[in-house]
Amino acid sequence: MSAPAVSHRTAPEDRVSLTHRVVYGAGAFVNNILAAASGGMMIVLNLGLGMNPALVGLLGALPRLTDAFTDPLMGYISDNTRTRWGRRRPFIFFGVMAAGLFFILLWQLPRGQSETFYFVYFLLGSILFYLGYTVFATPWVALGYELTPDYHERTRLMGTQNFLGQLAYVISPWFLWFMTNESLFPDQITGARWLAVLVAVVAIGLGILPAIFLRERMQTIAASEAARDAPKPDAGGTGRLQGVKDFFRGFGITLSSRPFLKLCIATFLVFNGFMLISSFQFYVIIYYVCGGDQALGAEYAGYAGTVTAVSTFVVVIIATWLGTRLGKRRAFFISTGCSMLGYALKWVCYNPDYPLLVVLPAPLLAFGLGGLFTLMPSMVADVVDTDELKTHHRREGMFGSIFWWTVKLGMAAALAGGGYLLNATGFDVALGGAQTDRAILLMRLCDAGIPIVTSAIAIWAVASYPITEERANEVRAELERRRGKAVAPGGPPEPSAT
Repeated sequence: MSAPAVSHRTAPEDRVSLTHRVVYGAGAFVNNILAAASGGMMIVLNLGLGMNPALVGLLGALPRLTDAFTDPLMGYISDNTRTRWGRRRPFIFFGVMAAGLFFILLWQLPRGQSETFYFVYFLLGSILFYLGYTVFATPWVALGYELTPDYHERTRLMGTQNFLGQLAYVISPWFLWFMTNESLFPDQITGARWLAVLVAVVAIGLGILPAIFLRERMQTIAASEAARDAPKPDAGGTGRLQGVKDFFRGFGITLSSRPFLKLCIATFLVFNGFMLISSFQFYVIIYYVCGGDQALGAEYAGYAGTVTAVSTFVVVIIATWLGTRLGKRRAFFISTGCSMLGYALKWVCYNPDYPLLVVLPAPLLAFGLGGLFTLMPSMVADVVDTDELKTHHRREGMFGSIFWWTVKLGMAAALAGGGYLLNATGFDVALGGAQTDRAILLMRLCDAGIPIVTSAIAIWAVASYPITEERANEVRAELERRRGKAVAPGGPPEPSAT
């Protein structure tokens, strides 16, 4: 790799104030808290209502399949909406309200009904909730891509939102304790009802902030591009047919972007390499480090998890600093390399003779996802600019929706495949602490080896990612020359391209 060029200074008009970065980060907290609550609270369906775990698993998976259609569709709608309030903000405002209200209704489960009733009720309610969630989250992601055109300021913005978003994962582990607390509620079902209300109120209160206080820098530019290429009015359903054609055309153009596909592949590999073996750490600690003692194993796993969670906040700061000093691609290499070292250390530190060593790899492991979700969104924003240079259209919504749909799709596949992989090692819960040597060895190899391999392939994919700081600045300059005017800072209520 060649040495990085001297970084330019971010112009004052390109900076996003700390207040506005925090406001955008409030949306990240809402995004994560809704995701954590929608998944973490489902244990109540089994423990509180006695539903078959297989049905509970289906309720977690089936509604998310709709994301394959609704995410890109919402991205297209947001990109092509024209209102006096912008392309994103109305959807963010009303989407988070709908998501919050549907989440409350989802958990107001009536008593004394059949398992079939609960399954159908929760399935339909979940589809409505995720629809509202998509209406909020997809435009919110797209809004972040256009808050600043500056290469480094995008990294700072995404670092702030990732830092604040991580706070949701500090709170969410306490959800089960809250719902089960007998001093607060008579049973888990009642606890879930009230927790849903609290989550929804917090989500709505914070989720509307980006819609109220942030402005869309690219609104005028996108409108002028659309007006230039808009077909002449016609009668009948031809306009609707043209809209369908435009959607699929935009979808295809987005997927044809090679830099974007490299980012999607790298994210899929790093994130889902982690997710595929996410439960293996607990099994290795319990059945190898602690000899089958579940209580002791849970204690040490808790130590490691807490250290990882706390370290992630520090990692986000480090990844942001590296991205603005060395460039995003090099920062990704370093952060992913640190996580690979952490996975390798598991082989040494997960030791029955020294069980407390399980915490040693934890800070390095935090670099994997902490760096990934700081750097990748910033890099996608750069891709959006190169796409506009090539196609004369702004497609933040489409790029954001497909990127995060890739993450969701991979997560679902990884969670489903993890159970099969565990069975393939020969693990047998009935054996307790007497697992076979082969099963222990294979679990350890999967726990440490799989994410190392997927991370290495991710680094290989990003090694040829072409958008450096120099190239990003060239693209921006060319776009502004072509428009005939620079993009105004995102402050005024109706930003213009001046």
